[in-house]
Amino acid sequence: MLLLVPLLLLAGCSSSSPAVARSAAPSVVLSASPSLTAPVDLTLVFAGDVHFMDRTAKLLKDPAAAFGPIAAQLSAADLTIVNLETAITSRGVEEPKTYHFRTTPVAIDALKAAGIDAVSIANNHTLDYGRTGLLDTLDALRTAGYPAFGAGANTDEAYRPWLTTVRGVKIAVLGFSQVGELSSSWAPGPDKPGIAMAFDTQRAVAAVTEARSQADLVIVFNHWGDEGNSCPNAAQKTFAGKLSTAGADLIIGAHAHTLQGSGRLGRTFVAYGLGNFLWYGPSRSTETGLLRLTVRDRTVTSREFLPAVVSGSGQPTLLTGPAATKLSQRYAGLSTCAGLA
Repeated sequence: MLLLVPLLLLAGCSSSSPAVARSAAPSVVLSASPSLTAPVDLTLVFAGDVHFMDRTAKLLKDPAAAFGPIAAQLSAADLTIVNLETAITSRGVEEPKTYHFRTTPVAIDALKAAGIDAVSIANNHTLDYGRTGLLDTLDALRTAGYPAFGAGANTDEAYRPWLTTVRGVKIAVLGFSQVGELSSSWAPGPDKPGIAMAFDTQRAVAAVTEARSQADLVIVFNHWGDEGNSCPNAAQKTFAGKLSTAGADLIIGAHAHTLQGSGRLGRTFVAYGLGNFLWYGPSRSTETGLLRLTVRDRTVTSREFLPAVVSGSGQPTLLTGPAATKLSQRYAGLSTCAGLA
C-alpha cells in the first residue's frame, strides 16, 4: 500500500542541414486581463529529470509502460510536468562536453502514455547535438502536438511561455537554464536557436512579468544548482527572488541529481530540486519522488511529497513503509538550508 506522507499546509538538466525551425508547441492566446469566476482547486504534479539512454532506452520497446506503475500518479493530476533532459534527434554533431543524451520520437509516446502533459527543455542536454539536434527536437514535438517550453528557434520563442487553460484556469509555464556549461554558445539569438537562459536575467524576468499579465497562474521550471548539493546555491536563491518579485506563483527545479528543499518564498512556492526521475545509470543519488500541489487562486493550499527511488531499470518506484517515512522526513528537512518557510 502506498504511503502518502503530507508535509505541511501552506497558506499563502548529422551533418545534414537542419529542418525549418518551428516552435515546440503552439501557444494558446489568452486575454490580457485574466480572471476566474469561482475558485478552482487544481492538482499539479511535478517530477525531475527524464531521459531515454542505455537502460531507459530499452523501456521504449513498450512506451505505454515506460514509466512503470508510478504513471498512475502522474496521470491522476490536472497538470503534470517534468524536465526532458535529452535531444530528440538522430542527426547533429556532439557538442564539446562530457555527456551526450539523445532519443527518438517514441519518447514522446512514453511521456504521453504516462500522463505527463508538458516538458521543460531548458537544460544542459537539449543541445547536446548542436542546433541541428535542437531543431529536430522542436520539430518532433510540434509534429506530435506535444507541449514543451524553455527553448526555441530564436530568442522570442525560447523565452515564450507555454500557455494553456486547465479547468478554466489560465496557466503560463516558462523554463530557464542556470547551468554555466556552454551557456553563452547555447543562448538563443534573433535568428539563432537556443535555450532560455537565467543568465539573461533581464529577459527572463521580463518574460515572467509578461506571463503574469496573461495568466491566472504562472509556473517557472528551472534547471539549476550544484550537482550533488542538497542545498540551493546563492545564484538559485537570487534568481528565485527575482522571479518571485516578477510574479511567479510556483518555481520548480531540477539538475542537481539530488533532492533540494521546498517551501514558501514570500507568496511564491519554491521547490528547488526534484532530483533524477527516469534515469539511465548510476548517479549521485537514487532518491526521487513526486511533488503534488493543490493550488487555489495562485496559492498553494497543500503539498504532498510522494517519496520514491530510481530502480535498477531506471524507473522511479514509489516507496512504502519506514523507507517512505524516512525519505519524506529528509525531504521536509531540506527546507531549512533552502531558507524557505
